[in-house]
Parts: sequence; structure tokens; C-alpha cells
Amino acid sequence: MSIVAKHLSHVKASPSTSLSNLAFELESQGRDIIRMSAGEPDFNTPEHVKQAGIDAITRNDTKYPHLNGIMELREAICSKLKRENHLDYSSDQILVTNGGKQAIYNALVASLDPGDEVIIPSPYWVSYPDMVILNGGKPVIVETSVKDEFKLRAESLEAAITPKTKWLILNNPNNPSGAVMEAADLQALAEVLRAHPQIWVLTDDIYEHILYDGVKFSTMAEVAPDLHSRTLTMNGFSKAYCMTGWRLGYAAAPKELISAMSKIQSQSTSGVSTISQWAGVAALAGDQSFIAANNARFLERRDLALSIINQCQGLHCDAPKGAFYLYIDCKELIGRKTPQGKTIESDADFSTYLLDTQGVAAVHGAAFGLSPFFRISYATDDATIEAACIRIQSACGDLR
Repeated sequence: MSIVAKHLSHVKASPSTSLSNLAFELESQGRDIIRMSAGEPDFNTPEHVKQAGIDAITRNDTKYPHLNGIMELREAICSKLKRENHLDYSSDQILVTNGGKQAIYNALVASLDPGDEVIIPSPYWVSYPDMVILNGGKPVIVETSVKDEFKLRAESLEAAITPKTKWLILNNPNNPSGAVMEAADLQALAEVLRAHPQIWVLTDDIYEHILYDGVKFSTMAEVAPDLHSRTLTMNGFSKAYCMTGWRLGYAAAPKELISAMSKIQSQSTSGVSTISQWAGVAALAGDQSFIAANNARFLERRDLALSIINQCQGLHCDAPKGAFYLYIDCKELIGRKTPQGKTIESDADFSTYLLDTQGVAAVHGAAFGLSPFFRISYATDDATIEAACIRIQSACGDLR
């Protein structure tokens, strides 16, 4: 008899993490691999943020942390939300978490009863559906389209709602598509949600500061203040602040939900490293100019990748307005044959073909719930981007 719980048979390991691990393994075997699969900025954590962590160690601020987060960080988060998003929260409405993922997971553990439905627009971040399944819920996937710029439309949301709908999850800007829902887009969804008071909104704003082409960021509780009382605003430090390894995220929500999420955290990980939390205080309260500088580099990288990808036979990608990914349409390649005689029957086949023949690690679109596409990250240096995209171009040219 297996020790593994039966319900895990319905859950997948994170495809992006699994692919990154495979790429590392192939590299250790001597393969020349270009990893375009991970969503991790190559920029270093800013010096003043690192120094705040060092200072915490030096003054021996290394004891068990407060479960909900040190007061200084929770107050800094409240100030950030007021300053940048025009949202009013008190410190007891904030939970500091071990990365943004834990904020989402805690919320679902704390709120889902068996059979509750969670609406998730696709393409989606790979972990949302499986986190819902792990907690007894049912993911309801609503496809978006290229013609709608991968934005969830009000009529599609309305059609997906049932009496069992508990949450709508919005990732804005979106991973993997880079779509940005601006204020008018969110207001249209809010109009639908007003007629369904049982539905809560979880807004994953982790890419909030990574925007291009003059696009403005908005979040649901900001554009629809009347939904503030049933919105969880989640964010973190990994992307804009280049702090992936510090494992620092947070949730802002009504006190009842934060208290329930805190209870979950008390029985799982407890509080977040004090060292990381003090670094987070410095990140939010200190110099922010590096964000614009990094975004300028991301924009150059986006345009470099697009210029090559859109010259590849059978590939097409519109310019994303946020985040640091290209979600590339590969439908014209479906049905073509590789030099080895294998037919490309899916985006998963094409991603495997890229890795096997060109050593380029990319994530297939099915992992994000919308095919046929594949995702590459341009959160790396120009030389790596150019080399990877040229290899992709070569791979496309070899198909018949």
C-alpha cells in the first residue's frame, strides 16, 4: 500500500519548477542548456535592502518572529498600499508570508469547503488550479484569447459563475501572458461581481511594478472600493525588488480572513525570517529608483526577444504590457515534423523538441491552461536572450 495520499493523484508538481530542475540536471551532465523557464530577475537585490538584512543579523535580531510579521514591516506595507494603491488597511489586516505563494495557499486553506468553485482565467500561473484542488475546491477555468489581449471579459466571468463560486483569482499583470488589466477592465468585472455577493476576489499583484508602454497599474479594491470588504490583495518582494531567495510576501484583507490565514500559518511554517522582514522594510521605505531602471532594461530585453521570435517560421507574439515573459503562439507548427520524423502534436511536444535539439528550456502552454503556446522568460541578459531566440528560430526552420 502506498504511503502517498490518494488526493495527490489529482495534483501536478509545478511544471515550471520541474522544468527548471530538469534543465539544471541536464547542465550537470554537461549539456549546453539555456534556461528560459524560470521567472526570476537576474538583477541583484539592491544594496540598501541587503544591508538592512545584514544589520538585522549584526544586532542579533534573529529570534522567533511575530506570527503575522514584525510591526515595522506590517506598517510599511500599510503605508505602501495607501501611497501607491490608495488602499486603507490597518496592521491587523496584514499577514506577512513565506513568499507570495504562501499567502495564496493560506487563503485557500482558510476559506474553501469541499466543492467550492474558484474561477481562474487562463492562461494562469501554474500553481493556482492545483492549490485549489489540494484544498478541496474545484477550479473553473475560463479561457481568454489573443484578440482580447488575454484579458478576462465581463461576459465570460458572468457565464462561469454558479451558486458554488467562492473566489475569482486575478493575476495582474499576468504570468505568463504579460496582459495588464487596467482600471476600465477591472471596473467591468466589478460590475458583474456586485450581483454575486458570495464571491471574493484574490488579486495577485506580484508584477505590479513591471509595466511598459505607458500602461497604468490598478487593483480591484482600488477601482471598486465597495468590493474592498471581500478582496484579498496579495503582493511580494520577489519580482520588482529582486528578492526571490528572501521568501517574502504578504496579504492584505479583512481581519476575519487574515485571522484565519494566521491560524493556518501558526500550524505550518510560523512566522517569516526576521532578517528577510527587515530587508522588506528597507525595500518598501527606501529608494525606489532602481525599479524604473530595471524596467528600462526589461523593456529592451522584451523588444530584443520579440524582434527575433516574430521572425521565426510559424511563431507569433504580440508585445506584452507587463511582467517579463513572452507567451508565444505556436499553432502554425502543430502537425509539422521534426528532422527525426516525430510529429509536433502539441505545445508540449514543441517544448520537448526545443530542449532535446537546441538545449532551450521553455514552458509549454498547456501548463498555463491555454494552448498552443509556450512561455519564455526574458529576465536575463541580452546575450542569453539572443542566443536562446536564435536557437528557437533554428528549431522552427528545421521543421517540415
